[in-house]
Amino acid sequence: MRILFITSTRLGDAVLSTGLLDTLMARYPDARFTIACGPVAASLFDSMPRRERTIVMVKRRYDLHWLSLWRDCVLTRWDMCVDLRGSGVTLLLAARRRLIMRGGRRQGARIAHLGGVLGLSPPPLPVAWTAQADKELARVTLPDGVAWLALAPTANWAGKVWPAERFVALFGLLRQRWPDLRPVVLYGPGDVERDMALPVLSALPDAVDAGGRFALPQVAALLARCRGFVGNDSGLMHLAAATGIPTLGVFGPSRMSEYGPAGACAAGIAAPGPEGLAAIEGLAATDAANALIELMERAVRVAPDDANLCRNGG
Repeated sequence: MRILFITSTRLGDAVLSTGLLDTLMARYPDARFTIACGPVAASLFDSMPRRERTIVMVKRRYDLHWLSLWRDCVLTRWDMCVDLRGSGVTLLLAARRRLIMRGGRRQGARIAHLGGVLGLSPPPLPVAWTAQADKELARVTLPDGVAWLALAPTANWAGKVWPAERFVALFGLLRQRWPDLRPVVLYGPGDVERDMALPVLSALPDAVDAGGRFALPQVAALLARCRGFVGNDSGLMHLAAATGIPTLGVFGPSRMSEYGPAGACAAGIAAPGPEGLAAIEGLAATDAANALIELMERAVRVAPDDANLCRNGG
């Protein structure tokens, strides 16, 4: 059985779609999967079991990237095509079954819209695939015997970026409660991302700089070694939630009701004000710290043998 799965160009949406893939893998244990996605999300699927191929879609003028995808797929007879982009390209492919998600922005949680493609309510939670080599690299980067806390102070636009001094203040509050905590700072590739993260790195000299140089399965393995995560509304936030660690997403002018982190031990906290219009600077470090402390303490209650995990919580 061969399944074509067309997912997002954006990392956060691609992470949210992994729950659907996980469901399809369980339903069809003999299926092989071809993933079509944008370059930012491509490495997310590198360690996915039964992945036959990843087709990286680079956006082109006049929507010619869809023509390229069609050319890549037209000679295959597909048992199932799942199109989360609502492109309609699968209508031009030989397929026994097609599942096409209606395009455009809609109210409500994005993960619920994705679950509706398979008629699933509640929707399946995202997952993060890692290989043994990813886990070994993570263990070297973040050694055993330290309580790591992940900070992700970047985002794809300035309005979503909580001030760097708030991340620093939050970490100070958590270290008062857990003196053995040590920060890990994560961010995406490129100078713009590093420049956003630099004030946090400079203010926390014992932080591990884990930004910009790791593939996404390696980042997932790093996150899985952390006791908790706090970050802006971003793909890293969704990836952290997918690993099952306590995850707090910080929201201002983006809608938490649509893109809040989805996980067994994940939550969002929004700045005061109308949803989608609030200034993120209005969120106090104390409020975010208290929310993250509650998530981390819940993880200990749920999984006392492994305080890093909250996969069985809710």
